[in-house]
Amino acid sequence: MSARLDTPRGTVLIPDPPIANALFNTTRFAWLWLIIRLYLGWQWLSSGWGKISGGTWESGESLKGFWTNAVTIPEEGKPAIAYDWYRDFIQFMLDRGWYTWFADLVMWGEFLIGIALIVGAFVGIAAFAGGFLNWNFIMAGTASTNAFLFALAIVLMLAWKVAGWYGLDRWLLPVLGTPWMRVEQAPATRPTPAGG
Repeated sequence: MSARLDTPRGTVLIPDPPIANALFNTTRFAWLWLIIRLYLGWQWLSSGWGKISGGTWESGESLKGFWTNAVTIPEEGKPAIAYDWYRDFIQFMLDRGWYTWFADLVMWGEFLIGIALIVGAFVGIAAFAGGFLNWNFIMAGTASTNAFLFALAIVLMLAWKVAGWYGLDRWLLPVLGTPWMRVEQAPATRPTPAGG
């Protein structure tokens, strides 16, 4: 069997290995993506709701404290942020008081990512947004569960076509025309009898 498929337009298609095809292109493992999706969605939903209902996050003071700790370079030891360009970026936002509106973006973003993952709506996009938040938390020096949640977001992004099968994506994605294209049915032909 050839490792590549040449199409009539000259495009080369390289088929997925059978395990990748089963995981990411069929609904056979949709139950697995449902479990991961619900777990990750719950983590985001509860984190966002804790910030929304807690009453202290909305002012931005909690985020200001987090950013201040992240950019502080201790006299001994390593700074929380390992990359100077990222520390400068956080300092830039801190100096301009962006924590006042950025805090709302974080808390509502976490909450909405959680809802989208739980109901299975645009799972790939929601997983990307969650992974991006995890990446930023890690870059700011917060380990916690962020690396694990980032890894889960990556596998959900890989499985975006089928991760929402038991959710709204089952209907949303075909309506948008992706990833399944509407294929026109060829007219039914009657089989010709042998010898006739």
